[in-house]
Amino acid sequence: MADNVSSLPFFYGNITREEAEGYLRQGGMSNGSYLLRQSRNYLGGFALSVSHVHKCYHYTIEQEAGNTYAIIGGKSHRGPVDVIDYHSQETDGLVCLLKKPCNRPKNMQPKAGPFEDLKEKLIREYVRQTWNLSETELEQAIISQRPQLEKLIATTAHEKMPWFHGKISREDSEPLLQNGPRINGRFLIRQRDASSYALCLLHEGQAMHYRIDKDSSAKLSIPEGRKFDTLWQLVEHYSYKPDGLLCVLTQPCSRGDGDFEAMPMDTEVYESPYADPDELRNSVVLREHLILEDGELGSGNFGTVLKGTYKMKKAQKQVAVKILKNSDNDGAMRDEMLREANLMQQLDNPYIVRMIGICESENLMLVMELADLGPLNKFLQKNRYLSVKNITELVHQVSMGMKYLEENNFVHRDLAARNVLLVTQHYAKISDFGLSKALTEEENYYKSKGHGKWPVKWYAPECMNYLKFSSKSDVWSFGVLMWEAFSLGQKPYKGMKGNEVMQMIDSGRRMEPPANCPDEMYDLMKKCWIFK
Repeated sequence: MADNVSSLPFFYGNITREEAEGYLRQGGMSNGSYLLRQSRNYLGGFALSVSHVHKCYHYTIEQEAGNTYAIIGGKSHRGPVDVIDYHSQETDGLVCLLKKPCNRPKNMQPKAGPFEDLKEKLIREYVRQTWNLSETELEQAIISQRPQLEKLIATTAHEKMPWFHGKISREDSEPLLQNGPRINGRFLIRQRDASSYALCLLHEGQAMHYRIDKDSSAKLSIPEGRKFDTLWQLVEHYSYKPDGLLCVLTQPCSRGDGDFEAMPMDTEVYESPYADPDELRNSVVLREHLILEDGELGSGNFGTVLKGTYKMKKAQKQVAVKILKNSDNDGAMRDEMLREANLMQQLDNPYIVRMIGICESENLMLVMELADLGPLNKFLQKNRYLSVKNITELVHQVSMGMKYLEENNFVHRDLAARNVLLVTQHYAKISDFGLSKALTEEENYYKSKGHGKWPVKWYAPECMNYLKFSSKSDVWSFGVLMWEAFSLGQKPYKGMKGNEVMQMIDSGRRMEPPANCPDEMYDLMKKCWIFK
C-alpha cells in the first residue's frame, strides 16, 4: 500500500462502493465531500468517492508501472495523496473540486481486505522457502523487495485459498459441490489451462460453470464481467454482489482435508495474542509494568475502564484495565471482581476477551485484552452501513465463543450486544463475566438464590420464573443478541417494561424481525426463543 495512506483519517480501507456512499450520506453529502478507499479490482490501486449535488461519483486511482498513481486517463502523481491535493485545485475530469474530507467515525480503523490479513504470512513463507534466509537476512530481504514480493504474492495467493482446487475437470468439480451442504452460492474455482479458470457455483441444486479468462494485460473476468487483477479480488466482489451470476458466492467448497490454511480468526490455528512461554500465564501484573492512559473506555458500578500498555518481557501489549473504586477496595465489589478474574483466567478462546492478570496497587485492577472498537451495539449504531455478511460473520464468532463456554461448563448469564467487544470490524469477542457461573460436572444449570439487578429483556422464561440458568438460557440470550445485531444496535422490546416483556413471551408472542433481516437469520432467532 502507498506510504502513509492507512494513517489518513479519510481512508476507509477495503470497503465497497455502496459502503462508501453510505459514509458520504452519513457525512452530509456536501458538494466536494470525498473519501479514499482501497480499489477492489486494481492491485495496489485506490478509489476516490466524491459527492456532488446529492449524487456519488467514483474514480479509480491506478498504480502505474513506475510506482506513480493516476486517475485513469489523468495526470500521474507520486502517490494517492498527491492526486487528491491536485484535484482540490483542478477538476481536470472530476465532477467537482475536492473540498472536504469525509473522515472515518471515531475509533473506526481502515477495513483490512482478505489479502491484507494473509499477506505478511505468505510473504514470509515465500522468502523463507525460496531464499532459505535466517531471521535478520529475511527481514532485510522483505524490506528491500517488498513491492515486488507483494505483487508476486497477491497474484499467486489464490493457490493457498481453500476454494481453489487447481487443475481438476468439470466432471470432478460437480460432485465436490453437490456432496456437501447444498447451499445456494457454494463455490470453487478450478484451473482450465494456462490462461483461464472456471468458477463453479451451486444454484438450486445445480452446478453452474462460468469461464474466467485472462486478457492481454493479465486482467481476469467472466464473460462481459468486471475485470480484476487477481482471483481473490474477483471472489471478494462476487461474494457481496451477484453482478451477472445467478447468486452471490456464499460458502467456499474446501479442498477436503484442506491444504490451507485457516483464516486468521479460525479456532484451529488460533494462538492467544498473549501466548509467551516466558510469561507462563502469570496471573499477577506488577504496577511498574503497567502504563495507564487518560480517557475512559467505559464505566460501571465497580468503577472505570482505562486503556493502558502492559510491558511484557518480550513485547508491549495494548490492554484494557478495569479499576475498582476506592470506596469498594475492601468490600463485596472487590470479592466480586476477584471472582470474575478467577473465572476469566480459566478461559482461552479466540472469541472471548482474555484475562491477563490482576494488579494490586493504589486500587485493585483487572488487566484484560483490549478490543479497541468497543461494544457491538454502539459500533452498529454509529456504522449503520455494515453489510449483512459482516454482521453474520460477527454473530457467528459469538456463537463459537459461546460453544466453547458450554463445552467447558460455563454459563454466561449476561450475553448481550453491549457485552460483545470488537477488535476489528470483522473480529468479535465476548466480554463481561460478572454474572457468569462455572457449573459442576453433576449439574448442567445454576440456580440463583434470588432476583438481582438482572437484564430481563435478554433472559429466558425459566430464569425469571424459576431462577434457573443454563446453556439453554444463554441460547435464548443469543437470539436477542442476534436481533440487536441485525437491527444495527437497536434496543430490544423498545418502550416495554420488564413485566410487559414477560407477559408478551408467556402469551407466545415474539419480537418482529428487524428491517432488512434475512429470513434465515430471523428463523434462527425464533428457534432460540422456543419456550421449551
